[in-house]
Amino acid sequence: MMTTAMMKARRTALIKHASAAGCDAAAAFEPENVFYLTGFWGEAIAVCTPEGTKLVAPKLEYSRAEQSSVNCTVIPTERGSELLSTFAAQVKGKKACTDCSDYGTVEQVRKLGAEVVLNTEPFFQARRIKDEAEIRIITRASHILDSLYEICEDEIRAGVSERQLQAKLVFEAMKMGANPPSYKSTLNPLIIAGGPNGALPHAEVTDRKFKKGDMIVVDLTLRHRGYIADATRTFALGFATKEMEKVYGIVQESQKAGLAAAQAGATCGQVDAACRDVISESGYEKYFIHSTGHGIGLDVHEPPWLRPGNSEILAANMAVTVEPGIYLENRFGVRIEDSIIVNPQGKPKVLNRYTKDLVVL
Repeated sequence: MMTTAMMKARRTALIKHASAAGCDAAAAFEPENVFYLTGFWGEAIAVCTPEGTKLVAPKLEYSRAEQSSVNCTVIPTERGSELLSTFAAQVKGKKACTDCSDYGTVEQVRKLGAEVVLNTEPFFQARRIKDEAEIRIITRASHILDSLYEICEDEIRAGVSERQLQAKLVFEAMKMGANPPSYKSTLNPLIIAGGPNGALPHAEVTDRKFKKGDMIVVDLTLRHRGYIADATRTFALGFATKEMEKVYGIVQESQKAGLAAAQAGATCGQVDAACRDVISESGYEKYFIHSTGHGIGLDVHEPPWLRPGNSEILAANMAVTVEPGIYLENRFGVRIEDSIIVNPQGKPKVLNRYTKDLVVL
């Protein structure tokens, strides 16, 4: 549960980063940032100043905002131009960084006398370090994913389609309190890719039916109480060839190396290199075609980015994924991914508990 103390700490962190960017207030339009600052997910604008947080909400959202928000004042208004004019009045005399990237909205607010600057970095800087409530929720979300992989053991069989498995997993996830996230880069909430489809890291779910001899990549990204957990397991159906076992073993060792490297004080690039070196030494370098991982939280993908050359340093209580993979075009793919929390010292806390040994169904 989000407490008043947690919300005050979040506001303090955001104002600190906004101040470093030359602003003395912050205005959140995106629902992820509104939720982070208030506990309310919906149509509203959160205004954060050193004095407190105000939530400007349309009247149709007012009651819900009052019920779910924490440590903020809810100001009711009408939608459209009145919402913006009410917001502008709250930041009058201040310079506010904002996450609003809509040019027309920003210009309209400026005409109303509000000084706003598009700068999302203070929001992401504040959100990089997770508090106790966030870690607890992300952990629970990860355990829901573990339960779904256990369901995969019963549901994956010859003749079942990728789409049928997705429908079953989404149904079971929602029963357990999780929801599929929505993001513009895909038409499907999950990645379920059998056989040659598994060689596409972001494969769209199809009506292809699983066959014996398939490697099946199951990438589950789900939201629980606002927060994301992300994990991937790769199954074999019926049997795995020697080559499949070899590739799987390389990816497994790569992920182990990445997890060992994901310590506070290490750079994101060092974690990526730890994974990439194992795959390169095995001769599959050109088949690892994406970065090693990314931050998770209120967005599916958020900073920090575990990619080559990134000098950003991992800090305690960052939540990231470690997900190396090998993709052999038109044949099969293997990816293994966990959500983790960076510890103050030593190896990270791996949130996913489902086995990473090759499971042949």
